[in-house]
Amino acid sequence: MLDQSADNDQNAATPALVAVAEPVGRLVARLKTFIEEHEAGLWWIHSSWALAFGVGVMLLGASEPSYARIIMFHVGFIWLSSLFLPVLLRIPRLSGRWSGRIKLAINYLNKNFYQQLLFFSLPIYYLSATFWSRNLVFLALLAVVAILSTLDIVYDRHLSVKWPMAALFLAFSAFASVNVMLLVLWAISNSLALYLSALFALGLFASMVYRFTPLRGRPFWVSLGACALGILLIARLTAPLVPPATLSLGDATFAAAVDPGSRQPLKTFASLPAGYQGRLTALTPIRAPFGLTEYVRHRWYLDGKLFFTSAPHEFRGGRSTGFRFWTAIKLKPGMAPKSIRVDVETATGQLIGRVYLRSS
Repeated sequence: MLDQSADNDQNAATPALVAVAEPVGRLVARLKTFIEEHEAGLWWIHSSWALAFGVGVMLLGASEPSYARIIMFHVGFIWLSSLFLPVLLRIPRLSGRWSGRIKLAINYLNKNFYQQLLFFSLPIYYLSATFWSRNLVFLALLAVVAILSTLDIVYDRHLSVKWPMAALFLAFSAFASVNVMLLVLWAISNSLALYLSALFALGLFASMVYRFTPLRGRPFWVSLGACALGILLIARLTAPLVPPATLSLGDATFAAAVDPGSRQPLKTFASLPAGYQGRLTALTPIRAPFGLTEYVRHRWYLDGKLFFTSAPHEFRGGRSTGFRFWTAIKLKPGMAPKSIRVDVETATGQLIGRVYLRSS
C-alpha cells in the first residue's frame, strides 16, 4: 500500500511539473529569440555601460595612482589569453557552440582589463599634459584606444580576430600602462621608463609574431634585434609626444631674481615692463608626488624664436612637495620682446609645462 501511494503521488506531481516547465521553456525561448534579434543593440548598450565604468576607473587613476601595481596582472592575462586562445579553440572535443562561448568569455575579460588599463592611465597622462603642445597627440591616441576597448562589436569582430591588429593594440596599451607603473612605483626617470616600456611592448608584439607566423630561427632574431634598435630610436625621437607622467608644473613666477637662501622670487612681474633691461628669472616649481629622478632644462623663446637653452639640471629624490627650478637670461638694450615663453622639459624633450610673460 505504501508503494502504491508513492506512485500515485509521483504521477500526480508530473502534470504539475509539466505545467510549470512549459511556460518557463517558452519564456527562455522568447528571451533567446529576443537576444538573437537585438544582439547588436544590446552590445551597444553594454558598450555605453563599459564607457561609464571607464569614467569611474579614470577617477580611481586620478585619486589613487598607487593601484598601478596591478597593471602587470592585467597585461599578463591579456597576453597569455591572446597567445593560447587559438590553441584552446582547436581542441577536437569542443563543439562549435562551446568554442564560441569560450571566445566570448575571453574577449569579455580582455576588454574589461583593457578598459581598466587604459582608463586608469588616461588621467595620469592628462594631469601631466600641456595644452596646445605636441604631447596632446599621445593623449588623444590613448583616449581613442581606450574608447575602442569599450566598443564590443568593434573589438569582437575586428580587433580580436586579426592577430596583427590585436598585437598592435596590446603593444600600445602595454607601453602606455607599464610606463605609468614604472614611474608610480619606482620613480625612475621618464626617459628610462620610456625605453623600458617600449622594449617590453616590443617583446609582447614579437611573441605574437613568433606565435602566429612561420618566421623562425635566425631570421626571427635578426628581425627582432633590428626592431629593438628601431624601437629605441623611435622612443627617443617621439619622446616629446609623450606627457611626462606623474610630473606637472606648479605656479610659475617671473622675477628679477631669486633669493638663494629662501628660494623666494624678488621683484616679481605680472607682465614685462616696456623697455625692460636686465636680468629676468623664471621660477618654475615642478610637482613630483612620487619623487623625481630626472634631468630638467629651460628653453627660453623670445617672440617665438629660441633664445637660450639651459644646461640640464639633475633632480633626484622622493620629495612629494616637488622641486623649485629657476634659470635667468639678460635682456639687453634694443631687444624689447613682446612675448617670452619658457618651456620646462626633461632632457629627452618631454614637456613638463609652459609659461608665458607678455609685455605690458
